[in-house]
Amino acid sequence: VITFVLLLINNYLGLIALVITIWVYYFFRDPERFSIKNDNYLISPADGIISQIVEVNGPADLGMDGKKFTRVSIFMNIFNCHVNRSPISGKVTQILYKAGKYLNASLDKASEDNEKNYVKIKNSHGDEIVLVQIAGMIARRIVCDTKEGDKLNQGDRIGMIRFGSRADVYYENYEPLVKVGQTAISGETLLAKN
Repeated sequence: VITFVLLLINNYLGLIALVITIWVYYFFRDPERFSIKNDNYLISPADGIISQIVEVNGPADLGMDGKKFTRVSIFMNIFNCHVNRSPISGKVTQILYKAGKYLNASLDKASEDNEKNYVKIKNSHGDEIVLVQIAGMIARRIVCDTKEGDKLNQGDRIGMIRFGSRADVYYENYEPLVKVGQTAISGETLLAKN
């Protein structure tokens, strides 16, 4: 409506508003994805670029800092689809939201300091996988449509982060199948193999 009003007032402003309207529609897209449906693999929870693969202590906020995990970070720019999906089938055992800063999501400090939402999933083998939705400099809202106790299939939608962000996956007992700089597709790219 605002776009059409601006078009009536001024063609230039109307054109800018039209471009923004098309981009917002594009940003909130939710394409169908086809997962491997095999718990011997972890799939990417987000579209974007693999920005980091490191061995770290588990998330302290979940009391998992006494164990070593591999953390894969996926940076989502403003043109990526921002719907997040479950990297594995299993039961959601814990969800924890933590308020924080809005640093650039591509920075390493974003994993520690930014607003985030943890989703811990336990699969049928007893492995615990943690997906962390991290807000970025532009993102101001994390949406999590999943709740504790939910049973998820690999590739199921968990939620989304609005306007530029990052997703971290913490795991043990899997070997990475991706490299830094690689493009990942949510629900389809294989991150790691058991």
